[in-house]
Parts: sequence; C-alpha cells; structure tokens
Amino acid sequence: MRWLVGWSSIAASFGTVGAVGHHGDGRTVQPVGSQLLWGDPDPLWAVGDWRPDEIRIITVATPEGAPTTRLAVLGCCGATDEQLRVGLLAARGGALRHLTAWSGSYTAVVQIGRRITVAGDLAGARPVFHTPWANGTAYATAALPLADLIEAQLDIGHLAALLACPETPEALGDGTPYAGVKRIPPGHALILREGSREITGYEAVASLAVAAAQTDPVSAVEGVRDALVEAVRARLTAPRHAPETLPADPGPVPGMGPAERRAARGAPVPGIGADLSGGSASGTLALLAAGLPGLPGTVLGHGTGAGERLLAVTFNDLSAQGNEDELERARVIAANPRLHHVVVAAGEEALPYASLESGPLTDEPSPSLVVGERHRRRLAAGSADHFVGHGARQVLDAHPARLADLLMDRRRRHLLRPVAALARAEGPSTHSLFVPLAVYRAARRLARTSYRTGLETAASLLPEANRDAPGLDTPADASLASLTWSRPGPAARWLTGEALAEVSVRLQEAAIRPASVQRPGEARARAALARHAADQRILEQAAEIRSQRLHAPYLDNQVVRAARALPESLRVQPGARAAILRRVLAGAGIHDLPPGWGAPSQATSTAAGRIGLRAALPDLIALFDAPLLADAGLIEARVVRKALRAASEGEPLPLDGLAELASTELWLRRLVTRRGTCWTGTAAPRQRAVAGGVVPARRTLQA
Repeated sequence: MRWLVGWSSIAASFGTVGAVGHHGDGRTVQPVGSQLLWGDPDPLWAVGDWRPDEIRIITVATPEGAPTTRLAVLGCCGATDEQLRVGLLAARGGALRHLTAWSGSYTAVVQIGRRITVAGDLAGARPVFHTPWANGTAYATAALPLADLIEAQLDIGHLAALLACPETPEALGDGTPYAGVKRIPPGHALILREGSREITGYEAVASLAVAAAQTDPVSAVEGVRDALVEAVRARLTAPRHAPETLPADPGPVPGMGPAERRAARGAPVPGIGADLSGGSASGTLALLAAGLPGLPGTVLGHGTGAGERLLAVTFNDLSAQGNEDELERARVIAANPRLHHVVVAAGEEALPYASLESGPLTDEPSPSLVVGERHRRRLAAGSADHFVGHGARQVLDAHPARLADLLMDRRRRHLLRPVAALARAEGPSTHSLFVPLAVYRAARRLARTSYRTGLETAASLLPEANRDAPGLDTPADASLASLTWSRPGPAARWLTGEALAEVSVRLQEAAIRPASVQRPGEARARAALARHAADQRILEQAAEIRSQRLHAPYLDNQVVRAARALPESLRVQPGARAAILRRVLAGAGIHDLPPGWGAPSQATSTAAGRIGLRAALPDLIALFDAPLLADAGLIEARVVRKALRAASEGEPLPLDGLAELASTELWLRRLVTRRGTCWTGTAAPRQRAVAGGVVPARRTLQA
C-alpha cells in the first residue's frame, strides 16, 4: 500500500522550522516507513514501496525571499520535466486543470509559499482525504492514516449509506468510514492556506438550460484513441523494474520451471504484461501495448521493447462453465507473435469468498475483498507492470439514465435502437412487447423530475427497501430501476429499518442543500464511475503483490475526459464500447480481431459467485454468527444467514448485495483486530483508529 501524507497549519503551531513534524511543545510525529519530500512548516511524505521514478519533484527558481514554488508528482506521469514546469507555473496562476491534463495516473501536490494544492483525479481512483489536526489540516491519499492520526472512531452512518445507496453521492456525502476524515469529490482539488482549507472544482459544469455543443462522433472517437494510446505509451516509456528476489528461489523443483516457482512465491515476472480475458477492454490494452508504434528503442518502432514480448495472462476458471468463447478469443488474439500467452487455470481455491481469513486490511470496505484471492492468483502470474481493463464499461458505456438526457435535448429518435435491444434481451414474450413503452415513459419521467424532487422521492421510498424486495432483475427491469435520481443498492434489502431511516434522512438533507446539479444521466454515470474507481483502488490493495504495479488506463484523467466528449447518441447505441475500441485499434494499425470480439461476458462472473458462495457457506455462516454489523445496528444476523442459505440453494437473490455485506463485515473484523499504527514519534497517537469504540448509543466494538 502506497500513500502520501502532509499537513498545513499556522506557523505558531510548530516548533523550530526545519524540524519535521514538530508541535509547539517540541514533540515530533511522522509516518512509519516514510520518505520526506519536503519539510516544515508544511511537510510532505511518501509512504510505502514507491519506485524512484514514481516520485518527481520540480522546483522553480525564485528570487531570494520569494515564496518557494515546487511541484511533487507521485505515480505514473507521462509529462516531461519541462511540461511539469509549465504546469507548475499555470497552477501558480490558478489554472489547476493543467495539473490533471498529463497522461498516466498520478497525484499532484503544489506548494507556493504557504499555499498547498492537492489535485484529485476525475474518476476517483486516486482520491484525496483531509481532516482537521494541530490547528490546521492534514491530508493524505489514504483515509486510514488520517484516522490513526486523529484517533478516529467508526462512522456507522457512512457505513449504512455505503450499503444502502453506494452509487448515490448525496447519501455518502464527503464522509468516509472514519468519523472526522473527509474525502474531496472526484474532479476537485484541496487548497490549504496556513491550515484553512478550500475545495474547488477544476472541470467546467454543463448547463441545464442549454444543451452542450455536440462533438462530431468521428473527432470524439479519435480523441479517445489518442488519449488511450498516450496512456499506454506513458507506461511503456517508464523505466522497467525487476521484482525483488526475496524470498529467495529455493532452487530446482521437479515439474516446476523458474516462472512457476516465481508465481508460487507470489513474485511477478519482470517486464510488461496485460490481462487478456477475451473481452474488448483487456484485449485492446494488450494489443496496444504489444504493437504500439513509435516507441524508442524498439525493433522497427514496434513492440514493447527490443526483443521483448508482452506477457498476456488469461484466467481460466475451471469451476464455472460458459467461458469457452472468451478463452477461444483470447487464444486467437494471443497468436500475435509479439505476445507470450500464459493461461492461469484455477479451481475452487480461486472462487469468490475463498481464503477470506488471509487477506490484508484495506483502506476502506469494498466488495472487492471477497474476490481478492481470486485476483491475486491471476496477478501472481503477471508482470511487474501489468495492464488491466477495469473501468472501460463505466467510462465508455452509457448509463441507462442517459436516455433521459436525450429526451431533454429532444433527440427521441436516438432512443429507438437501445430500447429495441432491451426488448430483444427480454426474449419472445408478452412482457417484451411493453418494454419500449415502459422505458420511454420512465426516461420521460426522469427528464421531467427535478433534482430536489427526485431525491425527496428516493428518501421517502428508501425505508421500504427491505420489505417485499424483488428478486434478480432482467436487463429491462434493471434499466427501468436505473432511470431515477437515486436507487437503493443490492444490500439495502437486508439492512434494518433504523439504518435505512438514517440514510433516508441524509437524502432529505441533501435535497434541500444548494448543489451544482447536472443532467440526471450525466450525474448517475459519474456516480457509477466513482463507485467503480473506489472498488478498483481497494482491489489493488486486497490483491497486492509486492513489486507489481497494476495499470488501469481507462481510469486515467486523459481517457475519462476524452470519453466524456463522446456524444450521448453514440454512447447509448448497443455495442458502442466494442465499436469505439475497434476504431481505437484500427487507428493504431490493428485490424484483425477474432469473431465475436466485444461480446458481453457478465454471466460467467455471476455463476462463479454463486458457486463460491455455496462452497464457502460454512465460513460465511460463521462470519455472520455474531457479526459486528449487527452490533452496530445495521443488520439482523438471522436474516442475513437465512439469505446466504437461500442463495446457496439457487434462490434468485442479488449476489452483489451479499458480497457487500460479507466484505464490510470482514473489513470491520480486520480493522478492530489490527495491531500498530501508521505513526511514530514522541507525539504519535496512543490509539489506532477505532480503538475506543463506535457511535454512542450502540454496542461498542472493542479492539
């Protein structure tokens, strides 16, 4: 786990200038295992196994006595030093957007005198957190260190909102699971001036009164192509790193080669690799990384490096059926001579819910915790720098609520193809005949519903979310349910009435607060992307392999910004993501794709989740025998245990909701049993986060 942390406070709250982390009484505090980037009065540290090239500091020469002007960029950034200097000068004048316009995935921190600016990303994969501390404000790219710093307790209301409405920013607000630790929204920056804080957005907000100018579809797709190519290029041109050799190779093992022994130790392969699932998202990244033209030092300007082939990893789940087509597409793509194909076969040991007791403590709860071991086995066979296709669906696809945006712009004819596709997905039935009319009515209703009315309606319906909850949705039902300003999450049906009522109050309070309201489709799409990006961040922590870096280019600022320029009429068409990525590959000179490329592949993961739940049922029942979630008043243990048994027997229940409950309970247990803290020094906090308990009036969670 890697993070950066710093703080800003009034000068009087520190001791001697230059003594890092001093309080007024001379005591010190600093993060454990930290690397100091700059010192008092506003220090900044990088914590964790950062690579040398992942930390870049640019300082602009200033006259004697003038305020210090410097920029720290942490992560993978494709900008040159000169581009960083230009961005620093632009940020000094207030143009914060320049800090987010470079290719790659990174966090930028600017110091201009006593003013500190920390820019978050557009998707939410690299969030920024802050909390009041020492007569000022501390900030970090992880919430747990700040919670340790202020000895925070759990925010049970936020956990309830996370389970009840995970894709509703109004319910979550700017909170985190730790009381007192706040998160800045995606697309915003945190500005600190001698301890005072300000949160400002750096993206333009579209008007509700006038439709935004529509970008030409050809130009928009070309923009996505250029952004995606530059995102991949930024990773390929970065220095290569060999994984650490410890623990040492035990030597020859009968039946195992060096690669197999390395995977068994959990060490990645040196070089560049990528997932190759047979889907369009991962396949596009693998092909781009293997054959991207124009890279220096490559043979004829092609390939990942001189004499180097891209390691393409395909995961073959032997316990689930129905993925034969994907495997065949992966094999066809891997026939490219620039790819070295590795198939990782796994059975019950890699199912969801496997090895729940062996995972690490992550920064926050996420459904990714129950599939951490599954992904870790796949990534162990990967490379030191490994591309993953996560986020493509949320970045490129159209949220169903965008149909309402089309109606607001009087573009009714663009609804014909997506509505017809939903009717076909229902199959030949009487119900499918009414799907087009039902979807059109729901979209029109959403287009005519104001932001405040929509939230108030959702708040009034939320307390009933655990009564007479329906089973699994068909594609049309899911789309109809998404055509609202706020929709309960899949786990809401198992929350207590008290928890749902608290979240309902949050929605009612948000409805009356002034807000920069977007179009309903755009707002729902951004919320879904933020939710997925948060899950991706926790997945990287849950499945982390030392010396390995996971790269998700679809979540980069540059790619997200280019995708937002795609016309809504293009997004809502069936198969739009596959068509866009096909044109991206064609623009890079790649035309030969296997038959069926771009076909959806959600059924396999659902089947694996049900099989994994059935196999791990005894452990899950034990997990909810005396759950901490019940102690906090969020669930009734008996109800959840009954749902687990019913789902394992094949009853159509939302498995995503059960995964969220299991992940949150698992995270709570890991949190309250942890040892140690993130801070050291004579003034370090004497308690770790949630060491004292939770919200009053509920049973205390003892550490």
